Amino acid sequence: MLSNHSLWISDMDRVIDSLPALSELEGRSVLITGASGLICSAIVHLLIRYNETHTGQIRIYAAARNREKLAGMFGDCMDRPCFTYVPYEATAREASFLFSCDYIIHGAGNAYPAMITREPVETMAGNFLGLLGLLEYARQREVRRVLYISSSEVYGRKDDTLPYDEGEYGYIDLLNARNSYSVGKRAAETLCVSYAEEYGVDSVIVRPGHIYGPTASAGDNRVSSAWAYAAARGEDIVMKSAGSQLRSYCYCLDCASAILTVLLKGERSSAYNISNKASIASIRQIAEILAESAGVSLRLELPSQQDISGFNPMSNSSLRSDRLEGLGWRGLFDAPDGFSHTVTILRDELNG
Repeated sequence: MLSNHSLWISDMDRVIDSLPALSELEGRSVLITGASGLICSAIVHLLIRYNETHTGQIRIYAAARNREKLAGMFGDCMDRPCFTYVPYEATAREASFLFSCDYIIHGAGNAYPAMITREPVETMAGNFLGLLGLLEYARQREVRRVLYISSSEVYGRKDDTLPYDEGEYGYIDLLNARNSYSVGKRAAETLCVSYAEEYGVDSVIVRPGHIYGPTASAGDNRVSSAWAYAAARGEDIVMKSAGSQLRSYCYCLDCASAILTVLLKGERSSAYNISNKASIASIRQIAEILAESAGVSLRLELPSQQDISGFNPMSNSSLRSDRLEGLGWRGLFDAPDGFSHTVTILRDELNG
C-alpha cells in the first residue's frame, strides 16, 4: 500500500518539515472533496502523516464517491478517530452534510480528457453545481475558508511561450464541447468571488498545472500518468504528437503543499498558480525523463481521431509561480526527481 512505502513516507516527511504553518490546523477540521483523486488523495496522505507524527491532530473529512476505492488507498487509516469518510457526488446541487467543519478543499470533478469529451455536460455541471452546493453549505455553517481547485486551462490559448500570470487570459472557443472543462472552471472561479462579495464567504482559488505522482490511478489516461504507469511496467513510452506543447509539471506532494499553503496564507478571493519553476518542460522532455528513469524506449505513433479530440488545446500552459512563492512556498521535487520517485513507487506497488 502506498501509505507504507518508505520513499513515499520520506517524501511526505520532507514536505511536512517545509510546512510549519500546518500546525495552525491542529484541533481544526478539513473537508476534502475528491479525496480519492490524484491531487486530493495526496493532501489526505499528508494530513494522515501529520497526525501520525504530531501530538496535535487534524480532523479529516474525506469526501468521495466510492468508499471501497478510498479504503484501497488508505486502508486502516480510515478507522482512526480523526478520519471520517463522507459519501459525495460532485454534481450534487446541495451539500447536506450533518456536520460542521472549519475548512473545505474542493477538488472533486472530472478531469480525465477522454471523459471530458464523452461527458461534457456532466463535466461542466460538476464544476459549477458541486461548488455551488459547497459554498452554500459554507455560508450556512460559517466555514472559515473554502479553497477551490481550478485549473491552468482557465487561461486559454496564447501565442507566446512565456508563463501565464494570474491576471492573463487567452482565447477559449465557447462552441467546442471539449472546453466544457475550462469554461466550467472559469464560471466556478467567478462563483467563488461572487459568494464572497454577496454573502461574505471567504474563499481562495488555486490553478494547478499538470500534476503527476503515484497517487494517480491505473486508469488515469492523462499523458503523464499513463506514461508513468507504462514506465513502471517496463513498457515503452508512446508519444502521439511532436510533444512541443509547454507545460508546468508538479509532483503531487508539491501540489498538496501548495494547496495547504494557500488555504492558510492566501489572500481572500485571490487565485494562485501552482507551478514548480524547475519543472516547466515540453511534453517530449517529460517523455524523455520518464523513459530514462525507467530504462525504456520512447516511440512515436500517429494519434487516432479520438486521441486528438481529447488533447488540451493549449500549446503553452506554463505558469508563473511568483504569487505562490510570495507566501513562502517552494517546490521540493524537480521533474527528474519527481518522475523518478513516481516510477519507483509505482513499480514497487505493481509488483506487490
